[in-house]
Amino acid sequence: MPTQNPVFIPGPTNIPDRLRHAMDMQSIDHRAPDFERHFVPLLQSLKSIFGTSVGEVFLFPSTGTGGWEAAVTNTLSPGDEVLAGRYGMFSHRWIELCRRQDLYVHAVEADWGEGVPVAEYERILAADTEHRIKAVLVCHNETATGVTSDVGAVRKALDQTHHPAMLFVDGVSSIASIDFRMDEWGVDVAVTGSQKGLMLTPGLAVLAFSPKALEACHASRCTRAYFDMRAMREANRAGSFPYTPPVGLIRGLAESMSMLKDEGLPQVFARHRRIAEGVRRAVDAWGLSLCAKRPELYSNTVSAVQVPRGYDSGLLVRHAYEHYGVSFGGGLGDVAGKVFRIGHLGDMTDVMALSGLAAAEMAMANLDYPIEMGSGVAAAQAYYSATRNRWKQEVA
Repeated sequence: MPTQNPVFIPGPTNIPDRLRHAMDMQSIDHRAPDFERHFVPLLQSLKSIFGTSVGEVFLFPSTGTGGWEAAVTNTLSPGDEVLAGRYGMFSHRWIELCRRQDLYVHAVEADWGEGVPVAEYERILAADTEHRIKAVLVCHNETATGVTSDVGAVRKALDQTHHPAMLFVDGVSSIASIDFRMDEWGVDVAVTGSQKGLMLTPGLAVLAFSPKALEACHASRCTRAYFDMRAMREANRAGSFPYTPPVGLIRGLAESMSMLKDEGLPQVFARHRRIAEGVRRAVDAWGLSLCAKRPELYSNTVSAVQVPRGYDSGLLVRHAYEHYGVSFGGGLGDVAGKVFRIGHLGDMTDVMALSGLAAAEMAMANLDYPIEMGSGVAAAQAYYSATRNRWKQEVA
């Protein structure tokens, strides 16, 4: 009997059986002491994936979009100015969310395939001598284009201009898969979700707030109720929620953190680098290119592959699903029809990646793409075979 093929979308990602079993549970009383005993240590353990020792972590039953809203509504007020770059669909959506909250956004346009426009950020921050800009937004890993930006460079721009704005980072498709250093980079709010590197179903927005961001919550005048950080913080200190929590997801999250600890975060990051490099070598063997403009921007969690001129990536994604039962990500926004996305994060191995590459090759061959079937798989095989032990030694 056929079973579910792995998904190769950049989220929701594949769910390990260990996590599915952890979430398969009978109802419990979330006001009972048992919940508190498990929940409070979980909040502490989550600090490791953000790279913070001084920040506080919070869970909201939501998705990454809810995390964006919680970030801005708890720290800013209507009319406040925000600096953000638009270089992909998710950076674009965060900008639009800010505008709906009556924030004034300095939106810096960049080519989709480029990273955060640091030089323009620095110019605008230097010109803002009255410090009207209260927050700077960065999409660490732009899922639509397969681009990872340099958050540390944005912190440097803030420091060099002596600007006091808070730094907010969308790490939805990076945190728990790509090295994230909240304290080192001076990030004030970081956002991720349960369905990416944490390998769970959608349903939890996971945020980390710096002491500076928590202090800003007292002055914020944005309307909020469900996403009220003060109510959440007060309840969390008592080991509870201000409303009914998704207990099964929280149980799964605790097991996810155990899995990441068992593997070791450096090993997790190295595994993602290695799998991503094999995918990139396959793309090169196909004679295709990535949406990301330069190697230093290449994402280790998702590769956005540009299809040849005259081809529609949407048809390719649909064909792969209808004929082979395999899901790839389609192009979004400015790159709709121009790229297909291979997600390689979370519960992913080199063997799983090879199956996805083989499915992509078959679908492209069926649609008369100018590729040699087997070429990408062979290139990835050669890389994975040659590095099967080396990457573990490098981590050690």
